[in-house]
Amino acid sequence: MTGPVLALAGGVGGAKLAWGLAQILAPEELVIVVNTGDDATFHGLHVSPDVDTVMYTLAGLANPETGWG
Repeated sequence: MTGPVLALAGGVGGAKLAWGLAQILAPEELVIVVNTGDDATFHGLHVSPDVDTVMYTLAGLANPETGWG
């Protein structure tokens, strides 16, 4: 391979893909672009559910029953 792997991720499935790739690739070999199409602002607070899900999953903090943090 001649460069990093680019993974497009969104939702629980994308988070699982990102986690799996992170298990077999070195950090410098993986770039993850996460969906922000579902982002919203609630009561003045910006919420990025897909970004949160990917981050929780990569950190090992996702709920195994629901797939999110």
